[in-house]
Amino acid sequence: MEKQTEIRVDRYLAFPGREPAQRDVNLAPGHGGISAVPSKSADNGLLAMRPPINAHDHGYGIRTLDFGLQDNALEPWIAGLRNRPATDPYLEALVAFGRLMLNGCGATMHCHNSLRLDCLADEVSGVLRAARDCGIRLALSCPMLDEAPWTYDGADALRRFVPVGLWPEFEARRPQYAPVADQIAVVTDIVRNHASEHVDIQLGPIGPQWCSDELLEAIAEASGRLGCRIHMHLLESPRQRQWLDKRFPDGVVRHLDRIGFLSSRLAVAHGVQLRPDECDLLAERGVIVVSNPSANLRLRSGIAPIGQFRKSGLDFAIGLDGTGFSDDQDIWQEMRLFGLLHGGNEIDPAITAADIYDAVSVSAAEVLGREMDDDLVVIDYRALAEDCLRDDIDEAGLILARMTGRHVRDLHIAGRQVVADGKITRFDFAEARQELVRQARASAKSSASEYQFADRLAAAVGNFYR
Repeated sequence: MEKQTEIRVDRYLAFPGREPAQRDVNLAPGHGGISAVPSKSADNGLLAMRPPINAHDHGYGIRTLDFGLQDNALEPWIAGLRNRPATDPYLEALVAFGRLMLNGCGATMHCHNSLRLDCLADEVSGVLRAARDCGIRLALSCPMLDEAPWTYDGADALRRFVPVGLWPEFEARRPQYAPVADQIAVVTDIVRNHASEHVDIQLGPIGPQWCSDELLEAIAEASGRLGCRIHMHLLESPRQRQWLDKRFPDGVVRHLDRIGFLSSRLAVAHGVQLRPDECDLLAERGVIVVSNPSANLRLRSGIAPIGQFRKSGLDFAIGLDGTGFSDDQDIWQEMRLFGLLHGGNEIDPAITAADIYDAVSVSAAEVLGREMDDDLVVIDYRALAEDCLRDDIDEAGLILARMTGRHVRDLHIAGRQVVADGKITRFDFAEARQELVRQARASAKSSASEYQFADRLAAAVGNFYR
């Protein structure tokens, strides 16, 4: 059932936003591309195109709302992540990847969440096995940090916002980070042992506010030495902007450039608070910014200056960041939101359909360090256009306006059919999800004290930033 050499569709949208769909074709995915040959009408109401790529995510099989973490300002929200229940990393990733595939994503940039260096290699192995088992294309960034627990000013800055008598509880849970050399050594081994033509392993400094200069410089050196990419959060919230401006008076982006961190091997997520001069410098160095519109709104970080990105020539991709507008990892709705937020108010749109499709294909593929020219998503175009009175409506525009994950019928990745008739072919998604939820509920029952501490930590962090 996995192998498919020919796919017959009524429409093939090879260049969304630039050309209308080709009609009545047989498609044959193969190494290096897709051949499209005219055929007799299939009359099946199907449209095929290259699947969107999720360029920034965290692989949440159990989503944040599932364990009670409500949307909030970024900093107290991060504190609430302590409530994440312990589950099998393999199963967590399998469910997260399956959810993306059911929504038509052919590939994802997975920013791993574990901060325990002693467990990282084993957890990465589980995530990579999940990607192999489900068939999704994957890039994985290994998390690295060594500064600023709880607040950007460090843990001690939080003390006066903690109720009297509770600080010993906080002190006992103060994060401890491995030395820079140890982090570089572990991640170097992961890169050498797991990077392949199917998986891109990347260095993942969490963000400059959480990394010392020593760590950032070591990562830049390792990236050049190993030839691997870097994926990092950058200037997501207003509070990050304020704190980083105090630490680096001429701007954190210029500082990163001085230490040799900026290069075409770097992608940064969010960039909501970037200034025009910083956009110019990132563009000059060949950096790609991954925008996450839903996450930025849900965590009250703001709206990224995409208009300035375009003016500066700064390349951008789109990522779900583990959320999505309806908390369902629907990349099509994320594309829609992106277009609506940045379309402008002039006669001509500031962002075109072609720009959006390029962001989730060409630019996103660069973020993942992978070519994906032989992948296809097949959608139920007949259902999408059910009430349309004309047959010549622009398909790319209609997809951006109406498409959701429920219209995905089939997904073909690297010549294998991994979704057929709306169901994953390589594992039982419902069974995996049920087992993951069972594990999470069992873990939650034994974590009452941690839940209480996470709530206290989030409250203290919120008061600190107020």
